[in-house]
Amino acid sequence: MVASLDSPPMPRIPKIFLVLTLPLYILDQITKWWVVFRFSEPFPGYFGTSDAKIPVIDGVLWWTRVHNQGVAFGFGNGTTWAPIVFLLVLIAALILVTVFWRKGAFPNIPSKLAAALLVSGILGNLTDRLLQGFWLKAWESADFLTRLSKGYVVDFIDVKLPWYGHWPTFNVADSCISIAAVLLFISAFLQEEPKAAPQNSNA
Repeated sequence: MVASLDSPPMPRIPKIFLVLTLPLYILDQITKWWVVFRFSEPFPGYFGTSDAKIPVIDGVLWWTRVHNQGVAFGFGNGTTWAPIVFLLVLIAALILVTVFWRKGAFPNIPSKLAAALLVSGILGNLTDRLLQGFWLKAWESADFLTRLSKGYVVDFIDVKLPWYGHWPTFNVADSCISIAAVLLFISAFLQEEPKAAPQNSNA
């Protein structure tokens, strides 16, 4: 028998990533690029635009432009290490989700939804950190690595909570990751989906 020289088939992308992850990723990027072109770039050393916020719900919700090189609450902003460290963290997180998915670590519907949302959020913020630094006018004459190190996440949703005040500005990708965390918490209390019993063959 002659061995087949055909390469093994490419693994199929689960449908949930096409119907949930991809649309949310596109929405995330469209809204962020709208913000980049709508609001002026923050001055060097600052992380928020000097333009006035756009009110959406009076006294509750606004659109604005904030550059986040670190994580929540601005931790890491203005440092030389944060853009690179959190870029690597996002890449590692994407790899881990992929590995865990293949190992069946997302056994029920909430956990599968969480995985799809995680991938969407990670890809959205990872894209920002890889690309946005190259659009900064203040660094347009800098070398490649310097501009890459200026990467940041575009945050634009400004919400004021009655018991807290202004919540740290966030974006669609952040929302996906937060909802995924809730779903993973819920999935921990659910039983694994039953597997279909193998059918007996009479052959």
